[in-house]
Order: sequence, then C-alpha cells, then structure tokens
Amino acid sequence: MPIPTNLITGFLGSGKTTAINRLLAHRPDGERWSIFVNEYGMVTVDEMLIDSESPEVSVQELGGGCLCCTVAFAFDAVFSQFIRRSKPDRLFLEPSGAGHPAALIDKNFSRAIDLRATICLVDPEDWSKPQWRDSEVFHDQIQMADVVAINFTDKRDPELTQQCREWIESFDPPKMLIVETDHGRIDPAWLDIQNTVVRPPKFGEAHSHNHSHAAGPVDAGGLTSIEAPPMLGKPKRIENEGDGQWACGWIFSVDEVFDRDQLLDLLGYLQPVVRLKGVFRCQNDWWVINRSKNETSFSTTAYRRDSRLEVITDRATSGWDEVEQLLLKCK
Repeated sequence: MPIPTNLITGFLGSGKTTAINRLLAHRPDGERWSIFVNEYGMVTVDEMLIDSESPEVSVQELGGGCLCCTVAFAFDAVFSQFIRRSKPDRLFLEPSGAGHPAALIDKNFSRAIDLRATICLVDPEDWSKPQWRDSEVFHDQIQMADVVAINFTDKRDPELTQQCREWIESFDPPKMLIVETDHGRIDPAWLDIQNTVVRPPKFGEAHSHNHSHAAGPVDAGGLTSIEAPPMLGKPKRIENEGDGQWACGWIFSVDEVFDRDQLLDLLGYLQPVVRLKGVFRCQNDWWVINRSKNETSFSTTAYRRDSRLEVITDRATSGWDEVEQLLLKCK
C-alpha cells in the first residue's frame, strides 16, 4: 500500500523542524513515522534536532547540498534504503530551506508513495525582506504548497502578518488553507486535507544552476568519503554557498570537550546568522544548540559521535577563521 507522504517546506529558520517535532506528539500509538531531511549545509545536524527517541520514529538526513542539484544523484538510493529499513506508516520529507520543492514533487516515487498535502511554513519577517520575497525559490515554496502556515505570529507585527497573508492569497491556484500560527503548530488534520490540486512551479529551473558547493562526495555524516576523522584541536571545515546564502560547517574530534556557557555566549550572539545548528560534547553532557535568527535554545542529546556546527548567513564573510579560533577557545 502506498505510504501517506507529506512535504514540509519553508525557508531557512521558518520552523520546519519544530513543526515536525510537534506533529510527532500527535503520532497515533503503534504507527511508524519516518522523516527524511535534506540539509543545505555540508555538515549535517538536523537529525539531532528531531525528537526520535521512540523506536517507531526513524530519521534519515542527507547532507551536502540541495536535492535539486548537488546530492540529487544520491537521493534515490538513500531514500529507497531508508523506506525499506524503516517501513513507515507515514512519511515526512523536509527539503532544505534553500531548496526548490519541485526537485522532490517531480520525483518519480513509483507506487510506493501517496503524496498528500504539501505544507509550507512562512516567517513574515522573511517576506518583509525584498531579497527573500523576490527570491524565486522562496516564491515557489509557497506556489507549490497546498497549505501555508504563517509562523511566529506571536512575535511579528500584526500588520506585517496581514500584509504577508494578503500576498499569499494572491497566488494562483489558491491555497487550500492559509493559517496563522506560532511555535510551528500544525494541525494533524492538514496532513490529509482533501482535493489538493497540481501546482506547477513558476521557476522550476531557478535553483539547479545557482550553487557552489565543496568538491568531493559527501556522506550523510558531512565528511567527504576520503577524509579521516578530525584530530583534537584541528576540526574539519567545509563551506558552500548559493542563492544569496553562505554556509560553513565544522566537525570536531569526539575528544574535544567544550564549556557550554562559553558556547552559549559565543553562538547566541554571533552575527550575521540566519540559521545555526550544532551539537557539542561539554563537561557534564552532550548538548544541541539550535538558533533561528536571534532565538537560541539548548537541549541535551543522546548523540555521541563528534561535535559539529553549521552556520548559515545571508551575506559573504571572511570571518570563518576567527569563528573557528573562538570555538576552540570555548573550553
């Protein structure tokens, strides 16, 4: 029987991972749910941000770039293996926040997938910035969604939220549903909303030619397949950029031990940052840091393989060497 499948799309920092975590709280007892995450950056972290402690929840992350271009060659094999291994009753696909949804929607999933509602989360603050509002990828993430959830309404000016909503209402074909929400709250009933229609992208080729990524094959852990694990005091660093965004990721030795308070002081105020995600071994435990724009949270994690960090900005910077040295001083 085809697997009920939903795309959860949205720009960087729009609340996709938070929304999926909230949906997991509504998972019916006994159902197996699987989440397939595509990470824009070269160092994968999103898997640690999803609450997957239940044996009935499986998470697979494919890092190293967007499915529409850099890792398109690897998607079919990794995705098929994941489906066979996890045997889900419900599947969620979370494309990169910088990725074009057409790359997934147009995939030939054969008879294994029952593609249902595509849900896009939007931050009115992103819409207010011309460089994002005029972005072809941002436009088509909304264009191809059946349901648009305007997020962060508790933190954004009501007039701005209303203007964003009016803009979304101008799309054709009209959305099945436009809702205002906060903290990534998605009603599980939206997943199976009826009478969805075909929503062709307006800029289907916009993204595939506009990236520059680090060379070499990248595996799911973010390290190129020919590299050895990082040494103490000498992290691996990988950069990539495209569509007006720049990313830098680090992978540190498992033996590196950080001071959590110093990390929070550094990473909570580092600028410029659109998205920041990391996992670090600290003196008392392993901690995940999750920052969207200027909102930062910490939580413990069961991950133990290495410490890692991914930072995404909306402007070019020459300061990655300085950031790396500051990170190494957080001990």
